[in-house]
Amino acid sequence: MPKGVYKLPNITNEPIKSYAPGSPERAALKEKLNEIHNQVVDIPMIIGGKEIRTDKLADIRPPHDHQHLLGHYHQGDASHVQLAIDAAMKAKPAWEKMNWESRAAIFLKAAELIAGPYRQILNAVTMLGQSKNAFQAEIDCVCELADFYRFNVKNMYDLYHMQPNSSAGIWDRTVWRPLEGFVFALTPFNFTSIAGNLPGAPALMGNVCVWKPSKTAVYSAYIVMKILQEAGLPDGVINLVYCSGPTASDVIFSNKDFAGIHFTGSTGVFNDIWATIVKNIGKYRSYPRIVGETGGKDYVFADPTAKALPVATALIRGAFEYQGQKCSAASRAYIPSNIWPEVKALMQADLNKIKTGGVEDFSNFVNAVIDEASFDKLAKAIDDAQASPDAEVILGGKYDKSKGYFIYPTVIQAKKPDYITMREELFGPVLTIYVYEPDQIEETLDLLDAGSAYALTGAIFSNDRANIEKLTERLTHTAGNFYINDKPTGAVVDQQPFGGGRASGTNDKAGSVFNLLRWVSPQCIKETFIPATNYMYPNFLES
Repeated sequence: MPKGVYKLPNITNEPIKSYAPGSPERAALKEKLNEIHNQVVDIPMIIGGKEIRTDKLADIRPPHDHQHLLGHYHQGDASHVQLAIDAAMKAKPAWEKMNWESRAAIFLKAAELIAGPYRQILNAVTMLGQSKNAFQAEIDCVCELADFYRFNVKNMYDLYHMQPNSSAGIWDRTVWRPLEGFVFALTPFNFTSIAGNLPGAPALMGNVCVWKPSKTAVYSAYIVMKILQEAGLPDGVINLVYCSGPTASDVIFSNKDFAGIHFTGSTGVFNDIWATIVKNIGKYRSYPRIVGETGGKDYVFADPTAKALPVATALIRGAFEYQGQKCSAASRAYIPSNIWPEVKALMQADLNKIKTGGVEDFSNFVNAVIDEASFDKLAKAIDDAQASPDAEVILGGKYDKSKGYFIYPTVIQAKKPDYITMREELFGPVLTIYVYEPDQIEETLDLLDAGSAYALTGAIFSNDRANIEKLTERLTHTAGNFYINDKPTGAVVDQQPFGGGRASGTNDKAGSVFNLLRWVSPQCIKETFIPATNYMYPNFLES
């Protein structure tokens, strides 16, 4: 076929629509929400391009209205996981030989479908299935997922241009091969964009994937899969299976062709996965790539020069957007006593206005947490704080699961800096604040650094440039994404590559060239145009 060195289309971030009253996108989304709410969908697995149904069905219900049935999905077992592996390995030879521009075109088309005809479908299923309000859905399942697919193509293009130098008479080049085997994508409920990117990034680089989404995000995963199919993804390149984590793990981690895992989820699960891979290391054709973004206990630290209003706003948005279920959500804060009364009053004023409820009412800032297990965990943490001499619930503290799994925004003031909610991840709309004295900055920074096993995101607030410089240096290893005078959430693809260290993961920065590097195995090729014909080197000659 004809060849060329192709220039990519202009790659930019997808603009965020406002969904303001009277806007056309608001009307379109409300219509789509009503349509999807009033149908019962049947969701099969997709393996080798075929829809696979079983006799074991699981309900899909909105977290904010758990009496309503959105549909059901077909649960698989170990045989379906093996079927997915077989389909992936069958598709692998043709897919990895496909020209890079064809792979790029598939994902660029998928991004256009997401931003265009599928925009409100994907928004609606994410809102209803994962209880996200319109703005949080828009920035996630539309804008960020489109950004992932577009910028992954740009990063692939840049990666392929990373080539070695050559001496005279020699041509050195690097071939960016896909991994030898299949990649397992194990994806979370909280971001449809992450769920779509975890199998998408390896696939773009020529790999084949088995994708197991969270059981609470099957609906949106299925729509993403249908978009990829419409964009031209060949059968078997990505295979979507619904089964328990242990069922998938038993099959996948004992298979010789397992080549890597792309994971977002809890630190405990990731640790177990890593240990299982190590135990089985002798079974694999090559050393598997282990890429994971895990838990967080993300912080906000304000120094005594910080202004109260920006701090309060960052805490409200950072802690309570999407019910605190972002990996990056602010869940602990260190506020100096000189600005604390004003910060508290401003937060109280905002919380008095914030509405909690279902996603169909666009004025609700807070919606439901994902399921009953999450609700029960958070309710217990609030009750424990109410009863503890070491903490006080100073704002919020209400919860109700009679209709949906609603945890109202809650602020706990810790009387001890090592109170449990200052240390352990809750993953909900519960923020814990420790108030420190202005002359105790260094000691408080030590508490912050040592107070959590995680290092995902963190934010500092200061109006003193020298302090900003000192705080940034002192907190270097406490966050993979660090924010100055801003909330610790809202990373944008190609602007703030996302990922953290310590117990927060391998810090491979989703949406960047650093992540794509994990899904290739470079081969160096040296071609000599006129080969040597004499084994002797000059130093061996007699004078």
